[in-house]
Amino acid sequence: MLPVSAEVKTSPVQKANFCSRLFVWWLNPLFKIGHKRKLEPDDMYSVLPEDRSQHLGEELQGYWDQELKRAQKDAQEPSLMKAVIKCYWKSYLIWGMFTFLEEGTRVVQPIFLGKMISYVENYDPNDSAALHEAYGYAAGLSTCVLVWAVLHHLCFYHMQHVGMRLRVAVCHMIYRKALRLSSSAMGKTTTGQIVNLLSNDVNRFDQVTMFLHYLWVGPLQAVAVTTLLWMEIGISCLAGMAVLIILLLLQSCFGKLFSSLRSKTTALTEKRIRTMSEVITGIRTIKVNAWEKSFINHITRLRSKEISKILKSSYLRGMNLASFFAVSKIMIFVTFITNELLDNRISASQVFVVVTLFEALRFSSTLYFPMAVQKVSEAVVSIRRIKNFLLLDEITQCYPLLPSDGKKIVDVQAFTASWEKASETPTLQGLSFTVRPGEMLAVVGPVGAGKSSLLNALLGELSPSQGQVSMHGRIAYVSQQPWVFPGTVKSNILFGKKYKEDRYEGVIRACALEEDLQLLEEGDLTEIGDGGTPLSEGQKARVSLARAMYQDADIYLLDDPLSSVDAIVSRHLFEQCIRHGLKKKITILVTHQLQYLKDASQILILKNGKMVKRGTYSEFLKSGIDIFSLFEKGNKQSEPSSALGTPTMISESLGPSLQSPRPSLKGAAPEDQDPENIQVTLPLEDRLEGKVGFKTYKNYFTAGAGWSVILFIILINIAAQVSYVLQDWWLAYWANVQSDLYFGGFVKEDEDAVFILNWYLGVYSGLTVSTILFGITRSLLIFYVLVNSSQTLHRKMLETILRAPVLFFNRNPIGRILNRFSKDIGHMDDLLPVIFQDFIQTFLLVIGMVGVMVAAIPWIAIPVIPLGIIFFVLRWFFLRTSRDVKRLECTTRSPVFSHLASSLRGLWTIRAYKAEKSFQELFDAYQDLHSEAWFLLLTTTRWLAVYLDVTCAIFVTVVAFGALILVATLDLGQVGLVLSLTLTLTGMFQWCIRQSAEVENMMISVERGIEYTNLEKEASWEYEYRPPPSWPDEGWIYFINVNFRYSLDGPLVLKELEASIDTGEKCGIVGRTGAGKSSLIAALFRLSEPKGGVFIDGIWTTNIGLHDLRKKMSVAPQEPVLFIGTLRKNLDPFNEYLEEELWNVLEEVQLKEAIKALPSEMNTELAESGLNLSVGQRQLVCLARAILRKNQILILDKATSNVDPRTGELIQKKIHEKFADCTVLTITHRLSTVIDCEQILVLDSGRQKEYTRPYDLLQNTDSLFYKMVQKLGKAEASALTEMAKQVHSERK
Repeated sequence: MLPVSAEVKTSPVQKANFCSRLFVWWLNPLFKIGHKRKLEPDDMYSVLPEDRSQHLGEELQGYWDQELKRAQKDAQEPSLMKAVIKCYWKSYLIWGMFTFLEEGTRVVQPIFLGKMISYVENYDPNDSAALHEAYGYAAGLSTCVLVWAVLHHLCFYHMQHVGMRLRVAVCHMIYRKALRLSSSAMGKTTTGQIVNLLSNDVNRFDQVTMFLHYLWVGPLQAVAVTTLLWMEIGISCLAGMAVLIILLLLQSCFGKLFSSLRSKTTALTEKRIRTMSEVITGIRTIKVNAWEKSFINHITRLRSKEISKILKSSYLRGMNLASFFAVSKIMIFVTFITNELLDNRISASQVFVVVTLFEALRFSSTLYFPMAVQKVSEAVVSIRRIKNFLLLDEITQCYPLLPSDGKKIVDVQAFTASWEKASETPTLQGLSFTVRPGEMLAVVGPVGAGKSSLLNALLGELSPSQGQVSMHGRIAYVSQQPWVFPGTVKSNILFGKKYKEDRYEGVIRACALEEDLQLLEEGDLTEIGDGGTPLSEGQKARVSLARAMYQDADIYLLDDPLSSVDAIVSRHLFEQCIRHGLKKKITILVTHQLQYLKDASQILILKNGKMVKRGTYSEFLKSGIDIFSLFEKGNKQSEPSSALGTPTMISESLGPSLQSPRPSLKGAAPEDQDPENIQVTLPLEDRLEGKVGFKTYKNYFTAGAGWSVILFIILINIAAQVSYVLQDWWLAYWANVQSDLYFGGFVKEDEDAVFILNWYLGVYSGLTVSTILFGITRSLLIFYVLVNSSQTLHRKMLETILRAPVLFFNRNPIGRILNRFSKDIGHMDDLLPVIFQDFIQTFLLVIGMVGVMVAAIPWIAIPVIPLGIIFFVLRWFFLRTSRDVKRLECTTRSPVFSHLASSLRGLWTIRAYKAEKSFQELFDAYQDLHSEAWFLLLTTTRWLAVYLDVTCAIFVTVVAFGALILVATLDLGQVGLVLSLTLTLTGMFQWCIRQSAEVENMMISVERGIEYTNLEKEASWEYEYRPPPSWPDEGWIYFINVNFRYSLDGPLVLKELEASIDTGEKCGIVGRTGAGKSSLIAALFRLSEPKGGVFIDGIWTTNIGLHDLRKKMSVAPQEPVLFIGTLRKNLDPFNEYLEEELWNVLEEVQLKEAIKALPSEMNTELAESGLNLSVGQRQLVCLARAILRKNQILILDKATSNVDPRTGELIQKKIHEKFADCTVLTITHRLSTVIDCEQILVLDSGRQKEYTRPYDLLQNTDSLFYKMVQKLGKAEASALTEMAKQVHSERK
């Protein structure tokens, strides 16, 4: 799916004439298509030019910038509200006037009605003048209804349109701001929070604009109605209005309560979604550690807190809806009782005028006005949150690109800086150096020395407290944890540059990507998913290096690009890319590969942010300083996982946050200059087809309550409706009695008359009270059941998601899974119960009213039947298209979030390449795509509503004229009743049909949720057969003919593997990048089921539950995953170990000093995904976590790849001492770490090539292992051979 291009269908609205716009005829072709087949994204019309995200965003941004200037000048806090009002007040005010006009027509209707009824009351067959007058009134009535029908929907549609434009503009601003956040600001916010602003907060704008005008139209209309009532029945009308005022006051209290509940709920929702996003990104870690149950419990606890708040606000909403149901009845009742007590006479025409006037108030004052109060209070909260985000610090671009004289240079003088303003020890202190074109500066130092921080300082991400940096030239940057954005491999490398074949081929060769691209089915057009799948870590590292090379910049900042590839590739990259490809450039290389230092022009050694030594390699040798003594010898290397890279964090906030000794970086890429390179985005997710089935409804309701409760609700609904309808019916009889009294048919003082009147009033009061009681009970019950359903569904979805195999997470981008947990669950919590309740209420009202009308005047059935048929045909025709539009709207929303998340991860790279503009354009393209669907959603609902109301207007005309024609046969009460009901029915009937369509659209969220409760599951966590608690006590592992693939249709990544690892053996596993080393671990842990067998201590791994298997092996992964919380909680999530044990293990992984230096030691709060630790330190924390479990089998999957060689070796030594009797599997690229292992397993493209002792492999000059060692260079190779020999002789 391409970002919007010119040849997309232009919207027919632009060419439509006045009538077509008024009655939405221009949509008919779309409905025809939707009727024939499922709508596709290509069927949508392109966005109107004035609705383009870029145009809207820049317009509002202009007003916001003015507001910021004004606030600065007056030393006040800027107000986003003012900027929004300045931007939109003109267009919005015009529609306000129309709303006023439209509500005006509602007030006039009862007057015409009254005149018609008084004609019936004083009916005289011979008076033709009166008859013509009555026809005039009937015509007036019909016209009013028609004008109202057209105006009402026109206003609503245009007000929603303003809401949409406001939402799009604010989203544009939020994204623009996210691209400019400074590092300190990133610490104050999280991806979860920004996603929440984009998914929940901005939606308030869509809702608030619909109702805002009713804040002034409602009260004005109430005043007009009161005046008319006063003219009809005098002072007793005030009693009825008093009821309304009391109710509105009550509702404004509700509004206050509501907004406080809202902000509490939002905080809880945010926490749940943040945890959810961490779970999804860290799913591999959770699975291999068998932590699913505890995470389910943790999220369920958060969810129940959230639900308790949601229930409270739902009850408030329920009361609101119940009052809407009953308020007009209470007002009418109070008015007539007062009238009775004041002994005023009243005629039938007056009775019905009063009834219809009160009904006219029903929507605007009792539904829209409280809605407006509630939505405004919610919107104010949201605007405040968005404003706080927009006021966060921005990064200051401090360096000019090129000096006037065209000299390219990097010059750093006495540079000091720290991530935390507050910290006493700066991150970097007193650094000075100069690098000119053609020179390479190598930066080395132990873990956490400040190497990455130095590059950040050069990028301008870390501003100096002293000293200065001058960078002259265009910058290219490769981050330590490689980052790719969703798209093709090719678009990741071109990164918006024009495609030049020879240059591109050269870069591919230099970055050793040729073989890898041949292995991928689609070559360089392979789609990369949300976390870089299907590329392995090493491939991602090389793609991001290729991107930098292709840019042809002047200054290259490379943050340890060689650590995730094997020795052979590493040598190739260094020779071809760094030495040859960049020989005329300024290169600053951070590395742990000490064997390359002799090629550097200068070497800078950092420790704790200070410069230990700077000079050339020969100077170091002359002065007798041995570089290696600073860390000890060893080539630091690592390797990626073989097939599917683990999904990276969606919620990687960038840059450091609290107490950062050093931040980590991730990079992403933009598209500019050449649009052809960026056409790719992930395909939209599958949408379900057809109507929402009965089964979905059944599952939804029964999730919340048993059948008995559901039956009870049905009965209560019927009871409420019956009492409601009887009240109308009774009123007609009472009107007849009143009319007789009025015209002196009988006298009030008669005992009979008194008895009859009291009896009438008594029954009337009883009916009113029961209407209120039943209405409230049923409202609260329905809300209780539906919110419960939402909770149950969420729990089921959560359990299913955590039981899904890892493959599911590789295939679905995080944005898509989160969309179901944030957006769809949000719909089930907030919108669905309200709409459902509203629909049930109006549906029963309509049925009741039609029943009463037909009972009163049977011939009404003649127009009612075709009316019903037309309505249902319209609804059926509409839903076929509308369902697809709604589903499209859901699926086009995901890319907006995925793009935001991916840009946040790659923020530093985007800025280094100056690609913000093109990324913003891509975001706007996604927004426009979503706007296309949203615009259709607005217009299709309006299409339905207009046709329904026009049909209703025709119905009113038929009934009005029919009643006048047949006047001689009718009784007074019946005419009044039927006419007043017909008027009420106009708004009601179409509202009912629209709500039913809306319910079905909303049920799509439920359907999407239920779909996630039926995912395929991995094997069960525990079987009936449990292994003995001491298992595996020896730890011998036997692979028998193992074949392994990640998915049923995927390629084999392990082929016929046979190997036996004895008790307590230390086995090294090596091979080039992508050889299947990490897949071996995946097979061992059954992340996908292997063919063949794995036998551990006499038990087949497939015969026991996954938890029983996974708990008994510890693994330290290559991609460190940490969760938000304290460091202690990350080491020991379930408090199983003593403080002392934790300190011991930290000492073993050489982290004790670093942790002691933190302000609150082990209780330091980690930022999102552990960003206040360096990448190396995070790896060590994960390693400590694995060691703590003291299992018989320990697996190190490149666990020290981002750690300097010295630390790596110390750790390896410690592990060998501590785990002397355990089986240890070490996967590595740093051959020195496995040379002292008993056995070495060499893998190549998924096959086992060699498996024996290292010394024997080195004796055989044809072996792959021998060749790998020779690639390291002579000195290193002979040292390794010597070591192997020594170990061999010791073991003899």
